Amino acid sequence: MTSAPDQHPLVRKLESITDLTPEERQALLDLPMKVQPIGADQDIVREGDRPSRCCLVLQGFVCRYKMTLPGKRQIMAFHIPGDMPDLQSLHLTVLDHSLGTITRCEVGFIRHEDVRDLVRRFPRIGDAFWRDTLIDAAIFRAWMVGMGRREAYGRIAHLLCEVMTKLRAVGLADGVTCELPITQTELGDALGLSTVHVNRVLQELRGNDLITLRGGTLTVLDWDGLKTAGEFDPAYLQLDREHLDRAA
Repeated sequence: MTSAPDQHPLVRKLESITDLTPEERQALLDLPMKVQPIGADQDIVREGDRPSRCCLVLQGFVCRYKMTLPGKRQIMAFHIPGDMPDLQSLHLTVLDHSLGTITRCEVGFIRHEDVRDLVRRFPRIGDAFWRDTLIDAAIFRAWMVGMGRREAYGRIAHLLCEVMTKLRAVGLADGVTCELPITQTELGDALGLSTVHVNRVLQELRGNDLITLRGGTLTVLDWDGLKTAGEFDPAYLQLDREHLDRAA
């Protein structure tokens, strides 16, 4: 089933990794949630919180992060519309990380009891949520390989490929262009690089005619070249065949 760009973000996201029946799709649309706008650079939940609800990104970009004692931030994931980045809070009482907005966002908060009721009534949706959390873990492993074994050029190329692929899969990017409102500081916090180093690598990627990045918009000029630079293989994102072909 192809997810149209104007479909509900949660339906779009889950249909990029599994098939949904009409009944399952409607159950997701009927899921009670409190929708709340949140400004840029604000925490949604903080490390140490004991949440009683999950959050769904409806609009904007969100990051998962931890802070060191001296106050340095390590971003561990970027999340886009359709993602539920704290599904694990259904089973983990205390959060061991924080979620914060990168841009102005619209977030839907869904009570844990309503999520549990949904998966009891529709076990295949529960399977899809479980699959989604496993994909989150796969993304983390891919980032760890980049941090430990790739030079800065490859790390940034891989991340740009990942974000573009995820946005393409849910219909939020065309073949070559997507919104990327992530600052050089945030890229550095994600990839263990200084802002100066990030700037230098982005200039190199532009100089090699692989990308342009202006005003929060990423344009990939040479997709195969960018994939090669980042050693990017989208298999770890576990997209279904149709969405993988769309993202290729």
